[in-house]
Amino acid sequence: MTRECAVLLPGVCAALADPRQPGLDDTCLEKLLDWFRSLTWFDPTVELVQDNPCLTELISSVLALPEPSPSILSFTLQLAGILAASENRFQHLQQEKLLGRLFGGDGPRGCAVWEDASVRSGWVKGVHSMVQHQPALHFLCSGGGMDVIFALQGDPSLFVASAASQLLVHMLTFSVESETSKPLSTKDCEWPACAQMIKKHMEDSLQSGSASHVEQSLKLLTSLFGSCYAAWTEVLWSDIAKQIESFLVEETVQAQHMLANLLLNVARSPVFCDTEGGFWALVTSALEHLTPVQACPLAVGLLKLCKCPQDVRIQALTVLLQPMDCILRAASQPLEYAGLLDESVSDPVTVESLLSCKASCAGLLCQTLAHLEKLLSLKHLRVDLPYMSLLRSLVTILQFCNGLLSPASPLGSTISRNLINCFRVQKSALDVLAALSEKKGCDTLMGSLFDVLLAYLESPNTSPTVLKKAFQATSKWLVRLQELSCSNSQCQQTEKILEDVFVVLQKRLCSPCWEVRDSSLEFLTAMIKCLRDQDGFRQCLLSSEVPRLTENLLEDPESYVRASAVTAVGHLAFVTYFAPESPAAGNNKENTLAKLQEILSTDSEGFPRRAVISIFTKWLREGCIGQLEDTEQFVSRVIQTVQHDLDWEVRLGGLELIEVFCSQTICQLGLSECPYAPVSSAVPTSTPQNQLLRVFCRAKLFGFLFQSLCDCDKPVGQRACDILIGLRGNFYPVSTLENPQEIEDSPAGRGIAWLQRTLRQGSLAQNFPTDGGNGVDFQDPETMMVALGAIDLLELHDELNKSSDHVEESPQSLLQDILATMGTTEENEADCY
Repeated sequence: MTRECAVLLPGVCAALADPRQPGLDDTCLEKLLDWFRSLTWFDPTVELVQDNPCLTELISSVLALPEPSPSILSFTLQLAGILAASENRFQHLQQEKLLGRLFGGDGPRGCAVWEDASVRSGWVKGVHSMVQHQPALHFLCSGGGMDVIFALQGDPSLFVASAASQLLVHMLTFSVESETSKPLSTKDCEWPACAQMIKKHMEDSLQSGSASHVEQSLKLLTSLFGSCYAAWTEVLWSDIAKQIESFLVEETVQAQHMLANLLLNVARSPVFCDTEGGFWALVTSALEHLTPVQACPLAVGLLKLCKCPQDVRIQALTVLLQPMDCILRAASQPLEYAGLLDESVSDPVTVESLLSCKASCAGLLCQTLAHLEKLLSLKHLRVDLPYMSLLRSLVTILQFCNGLLSPASPLGSTISRNLINCFRVQKSALDVLAALSEKKGCDTLMGSLFDVLLAYLESPNTSPTVLKKAFQATSKWLVRLQELSCSNSQCQQTEKILEDVFVVLQKRLCSPCWEVRDSSLEFLTAMIKCLRDQDGFRQCLLSSEVPRLTENLLEDPESYVRASAVTAVGHLAFVTYFAPESPAAGNNKENTLAKLQEILSTDSEGFPRRAVISIFTKWLREGCIGQLEDTEQFVSRVIQTVQHDLDWEVRLGGLELIEVFCSQTICQLGLSECPYAPVSSAVPTSTPQNQLLRVFCRAKLFGFLFQSLCDCDKPVGQRACDILIGLRGNFYPVSTLENPQEIEDSPAGRGIAWLQRTLRQGSLAQNFPTDGGNGVDFQDPETMMVALGAIDLLELHDELNKSSDHVEESPQSLLQDILATMGTTEENEADCY
């Protein structure tokens, strides 16, 4: 602790213990506790409390109050626990007779203030901090503390109950690992006293027949096996496994809903990696006996485990696919085709009954589909999914939801009625459908698949959110379709599907619903990104009304739609204007460019302007700007517009445009891959360097770059600084910057000195002049050469990258703030950090 903090601490402690003082907010108290944790973490000595008696005086004063504030009492309990985490300080607090009055029978747990959840929470947290050595463990076990913790497992406050459970896990682990002389390896081993108390409490609770007690112990075990992988956990498991198994087959206590997470945590533990039979037999039993809703999370977790036995993995997959299998069987004529599965793990009637019930049908399918989507996203799946049957099942679900299928079976009719217009299931099924587009073996169902997708795209009953999902799935499957289009018959099928898609898209671009127009434009952009090099796609696009309708939407009343239209028009240009065989006339190119520049300079909303600068940058990166006009003039005009924009993301986009322009110009002048010789004068002597600097000055880049260093939005300043550091490397070797004396003597010296002072002010610098005021000509190559050499950009870089709270985030400042807030200093002011 610093001397300054030691001087302030007694005042803070006195203020905290004074009931007449206004209470501090919880944030200040938490910061104070964090400071004490950091103080005690590396220093176990007793000097902290001996040298600062105000700490024990604070604890004594709070305990002496007839009605202490719950927040201050909770703080005191936590502070005492932090201090008592060291055995030396624990003994000191014991000698002061404080710990018994805090955590023992004489503590707050018998008082009215115990009714406040924050006090119970502070007690549990204080005990958790304290139990880092055996004397603390013995103190709790002998003073009735264990019974309090057991009771708090069932606390009405979920935060307190969870903290109590975590505390028991910590105490059990600490007790076994610190008090056992030899490893626990068999059931006959002697458990330490504290561990024995916790173990007996768990076993008694599991056998109690009380649903709440069983649930508490299962939560405790789930947490233990999720965090502790020591060998002794196998001994503990062997003592309780029979009881856990009984919960699967007996219905005296409904504990099944908690077993999936417990078994999954045990399965993840390396201790059970090579377990013979017993444990995995229990997992198999769980997959059979748990309801489909309970078994699904367990099945998916097992499928992600690399060490799960193959037969258990196959069984888990079967559980996961059962609802999809049921859908297929319910929809088909007898014997038309089999379902997904050869046999079921559990009774298929259970799944059928859930799908037949309107209340549970959508929930079960959404859960199953969400798990399938996660599995499909894995790079390495250790089981083979039946992709073709899965795709057929998805198509069937989507047909049920849209009323496109009249099932033959009574079960199918019931499921169809349950799913009609069910948006949740539609969205989930379309997500899985999109994920399946990357899997092999689904090619023969292309016709049926696109029939369903087009039906969703066309239907007026499709909600905007479902339509967005349908567009996303369609774009992915169109890419897949193009990959397969080899034979003439497939090419004809692809052409027909694309024609149908563009007919639908034309209608959707004219929708009165802005979300639909927006999704349609996003879909068009996605298609162009993936398919713009395909002749068939380009022909269908150019022969449709889509390009004209898209340009019309640049004037849409909704800003989100205008932004999406800008992006779509920007990508359309790669087909309509920038392609070698582009049929578009020159006037059209100029008109489109003029519209986008008008949006950048006049649109009242930030989204369209951000989209324009992003598209301009993309065009520049792909070398397309030169086809429209002189690149240097274009960049200069855009920058002059962007530098005054009120949206920081637009300004940041302008800096990205500058970065691309600089990089391309440097490459064109042959400077990107060669070392740069130092230059002795302010004017670069080598022709490429001289030419480079003149290009940048003519484009008016430097004014915007230096102005951005003082931007009130830090990301803008950081990006500008990075660009300037990169540019400086083209004119100065790392070790050779301008001599300060030479700068002062140069004609630009006074202006550069002003610029340095202004940049030190950062965002406080107001009305940064870029028009040559204050003697700095940002378009003069000689002045800019001097500026790049003189200004310490690396120091600026460090300043810009400091966190916003680096100035006052200190314990001393915190203590000063507390004193000021509580009115114990003359100036009642506090920092707001």
